Amino acid sequence: MARQLTEKQAGYSENNPTSAITSSLQEEIADLTKKFIASSATKAAYSLAQVIDNPTDLGNKERMIAAKDILDRGGFTKTDKVEVTSASPLFILPPKENENN
Repeated sequence: MARQLTEKQAGYSENNPTSAITSSLQEEIADLTKKFIASSATKAAYSLAQVIDNPTDLGNKERMIAAKDILDRGGFTKTDKVEVTSASPLFILPPKENENN
Protein backbone atom coordinates (compact mmCIF):
# COMPACT_ATOMS: atom_id res chain seq x y z
CA MET A 1 0.00 0.00 0.00
CA ALA A 2 2.77 2.45 0.92
CA ARG A 3 4.65 1.58 -2.28
CA GLN A 4 1.60 2.38 -4.42
CA LEU A 5 1.07 5.67 -2.61
CA THR A 6 4.71 6.60 -3.09
CA GLU A 7 4.58 5.75 -6.80
CA LYS A 8 1.44 7.83 -7.21
CA GLN A 9 3.03 10.79 -5.36
CA ALA A 10 6.04 10.53 -7.67
CA GLY A 11 3.74 10.82 -10.67
CA TYR A 12 3.75 7.21 -11.89
CA SER A 13 0.61 5.48 -13.12
CA GLU A 14 -0.97 2.82 -10.92
CA ASN A 15 -0.68 0.43 -13.87
CA ASN A 16 3.05 0.99 -14.22
CA PRO A 17 4.92 -2.07 -12.85
CA THR A 18 7.54 -1.41 -10.17
CA SER A 19 10.16 -3.26 -12.23
CA ALA A 20 9.75 -0.71 -15.04
CA ILE A 21 10.37 2.13 -12.60
CA THR A 22 13.37 0.57 -10.88
CA SER A 23 15.05 -0.67 -14.08
CA SER A 24 15.36 2.88 -15.39
CA LEU A 25 16.81 4.01 -12.05
CA GLN A 26 19.09 1.00 -11.52
CA GLU A 27 22.40 2.91 -11.63
CA GLU A 28 21.12 5.67 -9.36
CA ILE A 29 19.74 3.12 -6.87
CA ALA A 30 23.08 1.27 -6.82
CA ASP A 31 25.02 4.51 -6.34
CA LEU A 32 22.79 5.67 -3.49
CA THR A 33 22.99 2.25 -1.85
CA LYS A 34 26.80 2.33 -1.97
CA LYS A 35 26.80 5.82 -0.45
CA PHE A 36 24.40 4.73 2.29
CA ILE A 37 26.55 1.72 3.19
CA ALA A 38 29.70 3.86 3.17
CA SER A 39 28.07 6.39 5.49
CA SER A 40 26.99 3.53 7.79
CA ALA A 41 30.59 2.29 8.06
CA THR A 42 31.39 4.92 10.70
CA LYS A 43 28.51 3.72 12.85
CA ALA A 44 29.62 0.10 12.33
CA ALA A 45 33.17 0.91 13.42
CA TYR A 46 31.82 2.72 16.47
CA SER A 47 29.71 -0.36 17.32
CA LEU A 48 32.85 -2.52 17.26
CA ALA A 49 34.57 -0.07 19.60
CA GLN A 50 31.59 -0.24 21.99
CA VAL A 51 31.89 -4.02 22.08
CA ILE A 52 35.55 -3.65 23.06
CA ASP A 53 34.64 -1.16 25.79
CA ASN A 54 31.68 -3.23 27.07
CA PRO A 55 32.45 -6.87 26.25
CA THR A 56 29.75 -8.33 28.51
CA ASP A 57 26.75 -6.45 27.06
CA LEU A 58 23.95 -8.57 25.68
CA GLY A 59 23.72 -8.66 21.89
CA ASN A 60 27.42 -8.03 21.28
CA LYS A 61 27.73 -11.06 19.00
CA GLU A 62 24.92 -9.78 16.78
CA ARG A 63 26.37 -6.23 16.82
CA MET A 64 29.75 -7.54 15.72
CA ILE A 65 28.26 -9.62 12.89
CA ALA A 66 26.17 -6.69 11.63
CA ALA A 67 29.10 -4.25 11.91
CA LYS A 68 31.42 -6.65 10.08
CA ASP A 69 28.89 -7.08 7.26
CA ILE A 70 28.48 -3.31 6.84
CA LEU A 71 32.26 -2.76 6.89
CA ASP A 72 32.83 -5.60 4.39
CA ARG A 73 30.21 -4.24 2.00
CA GLY A 74 31.66 -0.75 2.39
CA GLY A 75 35.06 -2.02 1.27
CA PHE A 76 36.68 -2.08 4.71
CA THR A 77 37.67 -5.73 4.79
CA LYS A 78 40.41 -7.08 7.00
CA THR A 79 43.68 -7.61 5.21
CA ASP A 80 45.03 -11.13 4.97
CA LYS A 81 48.77 -11.46 4.76
CA VAL A 82 50.16 -14.26 2.66
CA GLU A 83 53.81 -15.20 3.02
CA VAL A 84 55.40 -16.92 0.06
CA THR A 85 58.70 -18.68 0.55
CA SER A 86 60.75 -20.74 -1.83
CA ALA A 87 63.86 -22.85 -1.46
CA SER A 88 65.11 -21.42 -4.73
CA PRO A 89 64.21 -17.87 -5.81
CA LEU A 90 64.74 -18.86 -9.45
CA PHE A 91 61.72 -19.78 -11.57
CA ILE A 92 62.45 -21.63 -14.81
CA LEU A 93 60.00 -21.31 -17.69
CA PRO A 94 59.51 -24.04 -20.30
CA PRO A 95 61.07 -23.42 -23.70
CA LYS A 96 59.13 -21.11 -25.99
CA GLU A 97 57.57 -22.84 -28.95
CA ASN A 98 58.45 -21.52 -32.37
CA GLU A 99 55.48 -19.78 -34.00
CA ASN A 100 56.39 -21.19 -37.45
CA ASN A 101 55.80 -24.85 -36.46
